[in-house]
Amino acid sequence: MSDMIAKAAMDRKLADIITPVIEDMGFELVRLRLMGGNTKTLQIMAERPDGGIEVDECAQISNAVSAVLDVEDPLADSYTLEVGSPGIDRPLTRLKDFVTFEGYDAKLETSDLIDGRKRFRGVLAGVEGEDVLINIDEGTVGLQFEWLADAKLMLTDDLIKEMLRQRKSAGTLNEDDFDEIETEGSEEDK
Repeated sequence: MSDMIAKAAMDRKLADIITPVIEDMGFELVRLRLMGGNTKTLQIMAERPDGGIEVDECAQISNAVSAVLDVEDPLADSYTLEVGSPGIDRPLTRLKDFVTFEGYDAKLETSDLIDGRKRFRGVLAGVEGEDVLINIDEGTVGLQFEWLADAKLMLTDDLIKEMLRQRKSAGTLNEDDFDEIETEGSEEDK
């Protein structure tokens, strides 16, 4: 399992327990993080193999994962379980994510300095073998997937439009569900 999905040792242990449950339900684990605080939060991001996830599906995953964690009992302290979608400006945690979102703006960060820098911001250009390609001002850079410490899409108008188009074509977005929205400078204001 990639360290991008579950970074810390405890995250990886939890992912080993949770991944089969999620996969048996027909979903993929995108990211898992156990975050500290007064009460710990176990955050799980999942989606269907073809992308997307609905609220009721998150609830189903939450119920199934809760049952397994109650039996396995890997966490000594109390915690809050959050199951959700990766979102529009999602983390990129699997090599296939860099293919799926080729052409979109992203921020990548490496664990170590690569040519004097750790942060790369640009347009994803796919993958070549195990290298993630990103077009930056200086040209196209190839970064080995294992070098990456963090990667996420940048929220842009093009990304929002594409996500809305995908949801509409998949039938998960019904424009009739939305009230008319007035915007500043609309025809009614003139």
